[in-house]
Amino acid sequence: MSTTPDSRTALRICPLCEATCGLTLTIEGTRVTKARGDRDDVFSKGFICPKGASFGAADGDPDRLRTPLVRKDGELREATWAEAFDAVAAGLRPVVEAHGPHAVGVVLGNPNVHTMAGALYPPVLLAGLGTRSLFTASTVDQMPKHVSSGLLYGDAHAIPVPDLDRTDHLLLLGANPLESNGSLCTAPDFPGKLKALKARGGTLTVVDPRLTRTAKLADRHVAIRPGTDALLLAAMAHVLFEEDLVDLGDLTPNVLGVEELAEAVREFSPEAVAGACDVDAGAIRAMARELAASPTAAVYGRIGSCTVPHGTLASWLVDVLNILTGNLDRPGGALFPLAATDKTPRPAGPGRGFALGRWHSRVSGHPEAKGELPLSALAEEIDTATPEGSPVRALIVVAANPVLSAPDGDRLDKALDSLDFMVSVDPYLNETARHADVVLPPPPPSQAPHFDFAFNAFAVRNQVRYNRAAVPLEDGRPAETEILARLTLAATGMHGADPSAVDDLVIGQTLGKAVKEAHSPVHGRDPEELAALLTGESGPERRLDMMLRLGPYGDGFGADPDGLNLERLLAHPHGIDLGPLQPRLPQPLKTVSGKVELLPRPIVDDLPRLRTALRERPDGLVLIGRRHLRSNNSWLHNVPALTGGTNRCTLHIHPEDAARLDITDGDAVRIKGAGGEVTAPAEVTDGVRRGVVSLPHGWGHDRPGTRMSHAALDPGVNVNQLLDGSLLDPLSGNAVLNGVPVELARAGATL
Repeated sequence: MSTTPDSRTALRICPLCEATCGLTLTIEGTRVTKARGDRDDVFSKGFICPKGASFGAADGDPDRLRTPLVRKDGELREATWAEAFDAVAAGLRPVVEAHGPHAVGVVLGNPNVHTMAGALYPPVLLAGLGTRSLFTASTVDQMPKHVSSGLLYGDAHAIPVPDLDRTDHLLLLGANPLESNGSLCTAPDFPGKLKALKARGGTLTVVDPRLTRTAKLADRHVAIRPGTDALLLAAMAHVLFEEDLVDLGDLTPNVLGVEELAEAVREFSPEAVAGACDVDAGAIRAMARELAASPTAAVYGRIGSCTVPHGTLASWLVDVLNILTGNLDRPGGALFPLAATDKTPRPAGPGRGFALGRWHSRVSGHPEAKGELPLSALAEEIDTATPEGSPVRALIVVAANPVLSAPDGDRLDKALDSLDFMVSVDPYLNETARHADVVLPPPPPSQAPHFDFAFNAFAVRNQVRYNRAAVPLEDGRPAETEILARLTLAATGMHGADPSAVDDLVIGQTLGKAVKEAHSPVHGRDPEELAALLTGESGPERRLDMMLRLGPYGDGFGADPDGLNLERLLAHPHGIDLGPLQPRLPQPLKTVSGKVELLPRPIVDDLPRLRTALRERPDGLVLIGRRHLRSNNSWLHNVPALTGGTNRCTLHIHPEDAARLDITDGDAVRIKGAGGEVTAPAEVTDGVRRGVVSLPHGWGHDRPGTRMSHAALDPGVNVNQLLDGSLLDPLSGNAVLNGVPVELARAGATL
């Protein structure tokens, strides 16, 4: 700690991406003036990226809202917190009472999984409301992986991650971790881990239409045609069967459906898929042989392989290859993390399984997946009447900006204006929040505690870390946890109750259930006695203590004196290392059979659509997205230190395509898709393959009524406006964002 009274240091886990790096903050008064990597952090060991280094600038952004806004006479005006929550209750409850709970929609954005509040309170809000109108960022990102895991393992959250530190061979599809820092694979210093893989003699293969920074590091870069990842992976599975390279090893007793799978991929030979993928059949065979021959290997696919027409099939086939080569659930392969706040592991055996389509969207009949409807369907669920059910008439938006993140933002923009009521929990008045009747701004991250409930479940090493707030809350300002607790109470007919009632309810329900479970460490004990043992300075900390004590490393409320609890975690400010990932099967399986169900029925039913894709050959340009190291969706474009340079909204186009269309570097280019048209400057580069153009995601900060002054200086364009929302992966409801047809012309020319 600093010796001067006005300057000190504090530890903080970075909340700006999935890498969850440990930071050491320098604080002067109440202002964060510097952030550097925490060298003693048990997980990140001092690594930091430009986003983490800019923590202070993001935290202290002068455009962050500090007081609630309430719409009066058509204008958003500053209000007290009491006035804001009174307005929430007055706006939401009449909608529920008149039209039922499904008339209230809930939209949860990506930042929810980066905060304690976002992890702890939305589930209580949803349960209290009883609405089925749930839309989240998952259906423009990762839902195919949840669905494929649910079908394979019976649990949509059982997602194996590559064992980066021990693998000999890594095959990446649609992933660029040197820019994104990883996703559904929490790994600080992902670049360093890839370099270490190569240094120990391992192999890195990258499948991507762009020559990304990650692809430049690879031993083999496969510039696949966008959207054909499932065909490539199916062909690799075909080779494993055809050449007798399948070897499940220790997985054999835990897997069903191997013979049926061999028949299912029989038509997808490398020669059959080569034309559609634009990948040489010999290269596909070599990739399959290399995967099978490696002592250990892992296949990992991310957003580029999810946001395509066959996203669930591609995600399923990623795990199929890991299974067929015996690399699932073994060191150096792909393993299931075991987070400190996971539920008490139950004995292995059959479970309830995973079901799709338990209900459907009102307008287009989209099946739910993991309790969610497609974000692409939000606009039509608001603006379209049907004989059955009520449209969404009120909306609760928590840390989301769907006007930019969902397809056809123009339609959604208009639909939001037609709502009876809308409340937004957001630090900014952004493109979506500007429509709200009430805006509830959470405090900056320095004033909030931090625990990674979501990302520890995807971490490449088991560990646990917790930070209390680095800076005290401003006088009169509620914590984000209190804001969401009070929102829950206002939305569920309990307006005015003490916010602690939400935490007490969850603690009582959780402990009441735990004492009845035979495998629980507190089986048969008194839940009230257990609740009295919880420690912590707040309701959220008591809930964290409870989850740690009940978890796989927990003290079981005294049953294991060396076990984990909040007090022990607080005594280790740099975290506690819980060791490398370990084989866990069959315990994580919750399928009806208690086995890995290799060829589930929904997959079988979708394979004919993939066979049809064997004959598809797009004859025009197709669009893909891209990510920037100094950005995260639309969050950070208001931070000057994180914009400019390579973080620009430009259209990447191959020189040959540019020459054919008479486009030169820097030209303004009109891009037209099914959902609309945008204009962006051309950046001519051979970093993207022929026939493919690329625009980054998260831009388009040019709508009136926002208060993001820096973002508005260089707004860029909204790539999702090129989409009309009709293209979805049918199993998961995930939006198709990559490989979509577009037309191009220089500004002023005719399309």
